[in-house]
Formats: sequence, structure tokens, C-alpha cells
Amino acid sequence: MEGVFMFLKRKVYQKMLHWKRTSNGASALLLKGARRVGKSFICEQFGKCEYKSYILVDFAYISKEIIDVFEHDSTNLDLFFMKLQTYYGTILYKRESLFVFDEVQQYPKARQLIKYLVADGRYDYIETGSLISLKQNVKDIVIPSEEESLEMYPLDFEEFLWAMGDKASMPYVRDCFEQVRQLGQALHRKIMNDFRQYLLVGGMPQAVLEYIGSKNFAAVDLVKQRILELYRNDISKFAGQYESRVTAIYDSIPGQLAKSEKMYKLSSINKNARMRRYEDAFMWLYDAMIVNPCYNTTDPGIGLALSSDNTTQKIYMADTGLLISHAFRDNEYINNELYRAILFDKLGVNEGMIMENAVAQMLRSSGHRLYFYSRNDSKSRQDTMQIDFLITIDKKISPVEVKSSSYRKHSSLDKFRVKFSSKLGNAYILYQKDVLVKDGVIHFPIYMAMLL
Repeated sequence: MEGVFMFLKRKVYQKMLHWKRTSNGASALLLKGARRVGKSFICEQFGKCEYKSYILVDFAYISKEIIDVFEHDSTNLDLFFMKLQTYYGTILYKRESLFVFDEVQQYPKARQLIKYLVADGRYDYIETGSLISLKQNVKDIVIPSEEESLEMYPLDFEEFLWAMGDKASMPYVRDCFEQVRQLGQALHRKIMNDFRQYLLVGGMPQAVLEYIGSKNFAAVDLVKQRILELYRNDISKFAGQYESRVTAIYDSIPGQLAKSEKMYKLSSINKNARMRRYEDAFMWLYDAMIVNPCYNTTDPGIGLALSSDNTTQKIYMADTGLLISHAFRDNEYINNELYRAILFDKLGVNEGMIMENAVAQMLRSSGHRLYFYSRNDSKSRQDTMQIDFLITIDKKISPVEVKSSSYRKHSSLDKFRVKFSSKLGNAYILYQKDVLVKDGVIHFPIYMAMLL
């Protein structure tokens, strides 16, 4: 299996390489991401390829001997390093060795030690973790200023194509995107077929590897169900007093996204639920990077973050493949009609849920914070509008609507463009057909969302 992992080329590797070259030991790298997103593996590959030697300290399965070294010997770094290299059987080389502190949130004192290890300057350090900023994981330590933070997401569509052995398609797709030029019917159909497979498999490395090896969606679904169960176990293990609220939010995500408006309504959990009581539960899921939050911005004219309403939000799963399995978690694969519907382009009522979640995932992994615009005005239909996503490009706000192939109009988008015309850049519609410019709106195939 380890040899197969080599085919999973990840873009985050180049960002890690940039950190190594520019930092030159002056900072540690904190790699954040959801569980099972591939953090540990990419760090091991990085250690093998970019250093003379490396030591991975896994704080999820740490021995008492190593805890004792961190507890009692970290004030004498000569002794500290000597014991670690002896325990792990690895020779350390000055400025040519790497330490990986894996799942560092489980032993916060190691994170606090980073300040002194970086100042010592002998070796490089990468920390990995999820739930990294949760209160109980930082309450007794001083966060080191010597950290550079990097987020890791599930494989994006281009990385999925690489894993499938296709390195030629995306450069051409990118060129068509930049030139706002059609791909042509045959190539567009091929890319859409690949994209539908990506939706079903998702971007979790274990699921992608299973699909590469077996081409069996039932086996892939089993992998995803195990990951979802791991997340549920993490909630039970780490969410503490928020466990029941986190679980309630987590379980209700597919149902919320299946609604036409998709805004998360706490009343669906409990008619007496209030945001102030559930706020920490939402933050737990955000910090675990299991979900992608999308906030309503009440006045896009003054900037997205400045006018965001954190009490009005949409909650997307961080991986669309996991969403599909999560939506039918109580059914066996054979009864999951979403697989057949996606493959044969007959999604129907579930189309909005799947496609919008996929766009959220692609925008987030491309570096965009997620915002939308929703306004209901009972006195003025002209001021009632819903825009799926708002992103900032070149200091201009671009509205993004996700549409089915059969859509006929975009009235909300038209009203939004009139109301905020002075602040807007290009307006985009993402759908399942080829590139088109019509009525001043750029229509891109949905797989181009990752290029926005």
C-alpha cells in the first residue's frame, strides 16, 4: 500500500518545500487538517525526500519513555536529542534532519517547546494536528510565535486526476478557463465523467487509493463509512461537554443541505435551540476541519468579512464523497441511489446538495473563505435574493451561482449585479455544460470552480 501512496501527488508538498527553503530553520511548520486527510504520510514523504534523516513522534500513540523525555529532559537539549535518536534508532544531522510532531494537539507541551527548539537551530520541525486551537488544547501553554501555519485539505479534482494517471487534462482546462474558451463537446463530456467519479469517491486518500486499486464503489463507500465512524468516535472522545450538540449538528448536515435554501436552522435540532448555546459545538467541527462554514454577508458593499453574520450560516461537509456516504449512512451501498444518479447525470432533487457542496469544497481548498448573500424582504421583491457564494478576486466581489444544466434564468444574480454594481467584478454561473458568456455572466463548467 505504501508504494501506491507514492502516486498521490499533493500540492501541499510544494508549499512545504517553500517553507523549508525560505524559513531555513527560523520557524516550525504547523500542518493542520482533518483526520485521515494525509498529514502524517506527506510529512514522512517530506522527511524521506528532503532530509538526510527524520524522526516522527506520534503523540496519538506515544510511549511513557518518550513522555518522560519531554517532561524531564527538554531543558537539556543535548540530552534530549541524544535520547530521542537512541530511542528511534535514527542518527540526527545538524541542519539536515527533521522532527515531525504528529497529532501534537494530544500533547500541547510539545507545541510550547517549539519556541526553544527553533531557537536552538539544529533541526527543522513540522507539527501536525487537528482540533489544534480548541480551548482545552491551548489553555495551559504559550502558543509559539515561531510557527507558520498551513492547511491541508482532501485531494482536489486536479490531484484526483493525477492519481488516476491523467496529467494532461487540467493544463488544457486551465488554459480554457483563462481564455474563457470552450473545451469542445468531447473533452467536456470526458472531464464531466471524471468529475462525477470524483464526487462519488471524494478526496480522502484512503478512498482514492481504494478506487484506484479496485474501481469498486462499494469498497470505496466502506472506506468512507469507516472515516465517518472515526469522526463520530472523535466527537465522543474529544468534544467533552459539547458531545451531544456536536453530534446533533454533524448528523443533521445532509438534511440541511437537501433543503432548497440550505441555511442551517438550529430549530431542526431543537425548537428551543439558541446559537449562543451551540456556538462552541459549531467551532469544534470547524476546528476539526470536518466541515466548511459559509457565512451570510449582510452588506457586500463594505467587504465580506466586515459584514458577515456568523449566526446565519450554511454548513458544508469538507469532502463531498464523505457527504454522499454520510447522507445514506443507514443504508448499504447497494441502496445508495446517489451513486447511480451521479454517474448517469440524473441527480434530480439531490443535485443542489451535491454540486453546491462540491463548489464549497473547491473554493475553500483554493484559499477562499466562504460567504453567501441572502435577503428576504416581504415589502420588496426586488430586494429579495439568494446568491450561493461570494468571493473576492482582485479586490472586487464576484457572485457565484451553482445551477443545474436545465436552468432557464438567474433573477437573483441579475438583481444582485444591479444593486452592488460598483463593487462587483465578474459574475459567474457554475453548471454542467461547456464555457459560455451570456448576458454579461460567465458560465463555467462546475469543475472549473477550483480555478476561481
